[in-house]
Amino acid sequence: MTRKYTACVVGASGLVGKALVNQLCQDERYESITCLVRSVLPARHYYDPIGKIKPLVIDFDQFQDYQGYFTVDHVYCCLGTTIKDAGSKSAFRRVDFEFVHVAAQLARAQRATSFVWISSLHANAKSKSFYLKVKGELENAILTMPQLNNAAAVRPPLLDGHRDKPRAGERFALKVLKCLSPIMKGPLEKYRPVDANQVASQMISLQVF
Repeated sequence: MTRKYTACVVGASGLVGKALVNQLCQDERYESITCLVRSVLPARHYYDPIGKIKPLVIDFDQFQDYQGYFTVDHVYCCLGTTIKDAGSKSAFRRVDFEFVHVAAQLARAQRATSFVWISSLHANAKSKSFYLKVKGELENAILTMPQLNNAAAVRPPLLDGHRDKPRAGERFALKVLKCLSPIMKGPLEKYRPVDANQVASQMISLQVF
């Protein structure tokens, strides 16, 4: 009998999170997908014909209280915001560093087989960009965490896809980069916008089966 796997997705309602959960629903290797979210998941965004999704609305300020839901094979973390959406640098860091770091700690505590999260192209703890600095510090914190099995980060450039809350600056940058994409070759190729489905596929490929 073929082994079936369980997954926990933290942040299933975002651009990559939705793409990831839909791919996991179609992946025959998975039998259940626990989705930890801040608000109710709209059913219209997900195709789940056999009922794999197990959604749970949680209070991220009490994240540690949900440790038991990390008793799965694979943990995926798709949490992320922007400084503008968060309202301040400290609020941004709370989401993009603290919450993701806690997710990694809970995955370790429950001995998940692997932990995969979304970082960013050029993440660097020494970067002058606050955004990239936080992403880099998080990579350092998670990848050096003792006894955390098979931790891996994906580092996408600008994401392409439909967001429920469009970001004006991001939309403009996407238009520019899409126009330039045909001539972005060699070292510049990594800056081409990437579809959320591609990022989701890469996350799944980094898990240990």
